[in-house]
Amino acid sequence: MEFDYRTDVVIVGSGAGALVAALTVREHGLEPLVLEKTELVGGSSAMSGGGLWVPNNPVSREAGLEDSFEAAWAYLEAVVPEQGPASSPERRRAFLEYGPRMVEFLRGLGFRWRAVRGYPDYYPERPGGSVAGRAVEGAVFDGRRLGGWLARLRRYPGMPPIPLHTSDASKFPLALRTPGGALAAARVTGRLLQHRALGRYPLTMGGSLVGQLLALCLERSIPIWLETPFVDLLVEGGRVVGVVAERAGRRVRVGANRGVILAAGGFDRNQEMRERYLPKPTSTQWAVGAPGDTGDAIAAAQALGAATALMDKAWGGPVTIAPNGSTLFLLWERSYPFGIIVDSRGQRFMNESASYVDCWRRQYERHREVPAIPAWLVIDAKHRRYYPFGTLPPLVTPSRATGPNFLVRAGTLRELAERIGVDGDGLEQTVARFNAMARAGRDEDFGRGESAYDRYYGDPRVKPNPNLGPLDRPPYYATAIYPGELGTLGGLLTDEWARVVREDGSVIEGLYATGNCSASVFGGTYPGPGSTLGPACTFGYVAGLHASGVADGTGRSG
Repeated sequence: MEFDYRTDVVIVGSGAGALVAALTVREHGLEPLVLEKTELVGGSSAMSGGGLWVPNNPVSREAGLEDSFEAAWAYLEAVVPEQGPASSPERRRAFLEYGPRMVEFLRGLGFRWRAVRGYPDYYPERPGGSVAGRAVEGAVFDGRRLGGWLARLRRYPGMPPIPLHTSDASKFPLALRTPGGALAAARVTGRLLQHRALGRYPLTMGGSLVGQLLALCLERSIPIWLETPFVDLLVEGGRVVGVVAERAGRRVRVGANRGVILAAGGFDRNQEMRERYLPKPTSTQWAVGAPGDTGDAIAAAQALGAATALMDKAWGGPVTIAPNGSTLFLLWERSYPFGIIVDSRGQRFMNESASYVDCWRRQYERHREVPAIPAWLVIDAKHRRYYPFGTLPPLVTPSRATGPNFLVRAGTLRELAERIGVDGDGLEQTVARFNAMARAGRDEDFGRGESAYDRYYGDPRVKPNPNLGPLDRPPYYATAIYPGELGTLGGLLTDEWARVVREDGSVIEGLYATGNCSASVFGGTYPGPGSTLGPACTFGYVAGLHASGVADGTGRSG
């Protein structure tokens, strides 16, 4: 077969998992090539919080956060509901074994990590669960090190270069409420002023993660072709031997001596695939992932007979559409006191402080019984006074920041119900019951505030339950809530070496997948903060090792 360009390993996509794979291949003496369809590097990874959930990792252990393989194994046994092929014992073991090695590998290259202290697992009360935390993230990174590539690094739209760590993010919204919140705001401000005084461009979270990985790739002269969409896979003798891509207006055939690693994200930006696989209703407008997440790589592998799994699931969560048309992923807004989420009958149907994936699932379940898409987040004046809402700071709610479905305002609950089309009697009765439970400090309906995870985004000044506060001070506000997603989690079925397999379990030689291209090792559960990026980087590392012929780093391959 003839090619226009030849390399050892072609990597489709440029998110964190892709760049980790590229670095792994390079460090084992081979030539990688990264293909990115858009004009920017980083995909959804660069837009994310940048945390990686990696149990028993060396950075967290050195920070005094105790953990073990056995505890993490017990936790996954307890929380992963679907023990299917994507979450097989072999794949879970590979994740738990290679995750810490991946963290140490990157640190050895010069990646600067920091432990995320105190961010609990999402089900910390389950066997093996951790309240102290199992996530790591990149330290502050000076974007100037990227030179001209800084302008090619994808960022969350409208996000300024504020050096905000994950540990600050839970406290920052409480700047007007608690000493810890005020201290976090002062810390971030001081950090920003220091970096600016030194002429630095500080990046944290997803910017640090991808920025550092990109810098390491550039230092090693790893070629990255931007604006080069993947088109198809090339097969010879039953083995994937390269790809077809579009570059500079023409199609090129790129040969891959050792294999192709698909790391191009999920299909959350592809309405046709959403309609085919995800629960209904569904809309690309509810997606907050990168615009390149259109499922092309998944479809190409399916055409070769690749098996898929978990295609009806997503890394979902409540989102809302701001007046300017942007999609906002809601986290603390629904978890803090003085707010509830209701359906069209004005009734609660979930623990509003639960993990976003659980809230996503529950909204679809409720919608099958009662119209609940959109649902409505109802808050009172105290919520608006104390906490930010999306990018809107506390205290003020100008009319330009509101819309027909966003922070709809009314003087009474009855009037609010009329404006948003919700049953008025139901809403008043729901709020009356909720207020009584809030004052008593116990959510008898959904257990809100009972988990350490719930309380992570709670207000400690509100007693006796930091997640419960009565809605009793007008004006009241309501915002439409939709089941959106950070990305889809179903995709190509892979084995413990990240190799893509067919329905009969046989391996498609030369083809690997990681990240949201592949079916999640967690089977639809979100065990802790960074549950997308942790496996994406781990299996990117595993794929790079296996393609290099050193799957465990000592010469043994599967």
